[in-house]
Amino acid sequence: MRLAASVVSLVLLAPAIGWAQSAGEVERCFQNPAACASGGGGGAAAAPPAQAPAPVAARPAPAPDYATVLNSPDADRRKIQESLRTLDKYNGPIDGNLQSEATVKAIGDWQKGRNTPAVGKLTPQEAAQLNAEAARAPIRRLESAPQTAAPVPLQPAPPSNADALKALQARLAERRKAAEPKANAAAQGLVRDLKAYVAADGKGVAGEQFTGFAKWYADNKAAGRTVGEITPAIDDYGDAKAGAAATTEVKFETKQGDKTYGQCLVFAWIEATPRKNPQAFTCDDVAAVEQWKTDQALKSAWR
Repeated sequence: MRLAASVVSLVLLAPAIGWAQSAGEVERCFQNPAACASGGGGGAAAAPPAQAPAPVAARPAPAPDYATVLNSPDADRRKIQESLRTLDKYNGPIDGNLQSEATVKAIGDWQKGRNTPAVGKLTPQEAAQLNAEAARAPIRRLESAPQTAAPVPLQPAPPSNADALKALQARLAERRKAAEPKANAAAQGLVRDLKAYVAADGKGVAGEQFTGFAKWYADNKAAGRTVGEITPAIDDYGDAKAGAAATTEVKFETKQGDKTYGQCLVFAWIEATPRKNPQAFTCDDVAAVEQWKTDQALKSAWR
């Protein structure tokens, strides 16, 4: 009876002992997880750590797609050139040639400005970005340069009166320089004849040709005046309808006692032997001298 009771007691106590041991193990694992994981104290062994998956080999990046844009329709390629022109990157023809030197450089400049490799070719994405950027830009160019009318040449301003006078004086100086030797020869020939007439006391060709001078000389002689210095100054010289014409102003120094007088005559003639149409006028008779020039149709080379 006692043995049976003992066996029954052990059987009844076994679950309680097992439960007490499990409760102690739980408390130990809670206080020291590492000991529990290592399997100490009779606990269950920890599961081995899971292994990391093997790394997958990285795929190479695809090469940039430049062929799509290069082989795009002509209108699309022209659009790219227009966009480059709008952005002041291109000033060549709009011909759709994206492989021309100017177009490649323009694309490279645009790419460089975006801090991307300046390869001079576009991917479809870059082409779209380029066109979008140009669409937002203000219009700064026309597709072709405007045809401008040929500039009208500026008409020179009319010369001022001072300039016109200088030009006239320059022309007259050239003509006078060319005529001067003949004019001087004519004046000196006249003076020789005048002096010869005075030296012969009223005789000679000067008085015969210039009747006005002969009368002037006679009047001075009657008044008791004598003729001294004779000084010529050419008044005009040029071509007339009958030949070379000359008008010469001659100043005479006349003396009467201790008094000296200055007198002046203008001699006009056509050069010839003997002189043609000779006339002598007082120097203040300007109208008569000018009328003689008009009658002879004198074209001045002197003034």
